Amino acid sequence: MHGPDTPEHAVDEARGPRAGRAALDTLTVATAGAALPLACTYTEAWAAAPLAVGVLGWRLRQAGVGRAAWLGGVFGTAWLLAAVWWLHISMHRYGGLPAWMAALAVLALAAALSCYLALACAAWARWRSGQPLRDAGLFAALWLLAEWARGALFTGFPWAASGYTQVDAPLAGLAPWIGVYGMGAVLAFAASLAVFGAVPTGAPPGTGPGDGTRRQRALAHGPRALSVAAGLALLLAPALLRPLEFTQTAGRMSVTLLQPRVAQDEKFSGERLPQHLAWLGDALTQARGQLVVAPETALPLLPTQLAAIAPDWWQTLAQHFQKSTQAALIGMPLGSFETGYTNSAVGLLPGQAQAYRYDKAHLVPFGEFIPWGFRWFTELMQIPLGDFDRGPVNAPSLAVGGQRLAPNICYEDLFGEELAVRFVDAAQAPTVLVNLSNIGWFGDTVAIPQHLNISRLRALELQRPMLRATNTGSTAIVDHRGLVTHRLEPRQRGLLDGEFEGRIGTTPYAAWAGRWGLWPLFALALALVAACARRRSHAP
Repeated sequence: MHGPDTPEHAVDEARGPRAGRAALDTLTVATAGAALPLACTYTEAWAAAPLAVGVLGWRLRQAGVGRAAWLGGVFGTAWLLAAVWWLHISMHRYGGLPAWMAALAVLALAAALSCYLALACAAWARWRSGQPLRDAGLFAALWLLAEWARGALFTGFPWAASGYTQVDAPLAGLAPWIGVYGMGAVLAFAASLAVFGAVPTGAPPGTGPGDGTRRQRALAHGPRALSVAAGLALLLAPALLRPLEFTQTAGRMSVTLLQPRVAQDEKFSGERLPQHLAWLGDALTQARGQLVVAPETALPLLPTQLAAIAPDWWQTLAQHFQKSTQAALIGMPLGSFETGYTNSAVGLLPGQAQAYRYDKAHLVPFGEFIPWGFRWFTELMQIPLGDFDRGPVNAPSLAVGGQRLAPNICYEDLFGEELAVRFVDAAQAPTVLVNLSNIGWFGDTVAIPQHLNISRLRALELQRPMLRATNTGSTAIVDHRGLVTHRLEPRQRGLLDGEFEGRIGTTPYAAWAGRWGLWPLFALALALVAACARRRSHAP
């Protein structure tokens, strides 16, 4: 028999060879990490996320600092590999990298970004107390800091953050209050509280065999069931609460969203461009909606390139919308190779010769800008237009028919705190968000539904509809409750006609994130971690 405070080496000897135990732990944690992104893709499987996090907490509960760091790194690497393996397609099929090199690059990215979680798990092992409530709070705070670091440092890569697993789950009701990172922290707290209540954590190895013994024995016969019940209740209780509406209607508008379905290896082909331009021109001018939206780089040419291939194409299109009662928003690059270029959206308005312009602000590393020291890597790939200039974060909205449209291009809708900046001035706040995307770089993969669910969570956080015009999918209309009201099947060429309801008003999340970004969450989590560390350092 051994108690929860038996030294780790004694437990290992009692249960079998250390190497076999370590291998089993690694495999278990890797499997759990790989399972977590399932709920980012298939939101009906949302319960996979707390189960995966719970498995990590279960295997961490008596690990030493080094072992905890290893398990956190394994979990994080498996999580990201399962979530973004499709990056291999863009680098190998369309970028021309050898398959082995593309696979190694994806693995290196996943391993590097998992270091944040590895550090968080090591810190938890160092400062845990053996009390379920306190340890769960510490775990949730460190989990939030790890996700914040991955989503914010070095321009950030927050794809498949744990909060996205809860779009169709009870925790979705928290989105307009605390956003995706807050939802992830609540998920981590609830899952770890249930696990730590069922199987108490041990004192950190090296603190002495008697450290915390009385307290942990009392807990062993104490309110464990209460901790388990509290964790489960926290996951499920928000479903019993009526979602609060912080916004009001701003009227309705009809819209046509274009899905060209141009294969990425044909997008810049001189042979196919005339056919694509002909289809795009017809689709834009024959659309029925009051607003017509074409996706990111629907026009894949700089203005001088377009003028050389089809001299009158743009002028004819602009004159059509100037004389009509419709407006259009079209994704295209602007600028020149000599002066610099931007990934942009151009708005054509009825009765106005002057076009609206939006320039993408948050660029994709390697795809849209080259990080310092990595030019050698990007030069190995055959990707055109790979070094864009940035636009302003707080760009003005496009006013059309009583609505204020806030464009965002592809990857930008991962950064809710940046979209929230546009809501600081309530009088000028957007009534609808418009995402122009091209996921054609990643083939017919889980990237398509994952990105749709990211957009749905932005709609929940800000309580605004999200219009999505994409090259290959998912082209859709999402209402302010995060529900998909209209959708075009992925990987088919077509037009999606529908109607959306714009909204006015500000959610709590938009109010605080718009002014202070993610710093309030960061500061709260850091304060909790500091308190736990200080208490642990002063423990007898």
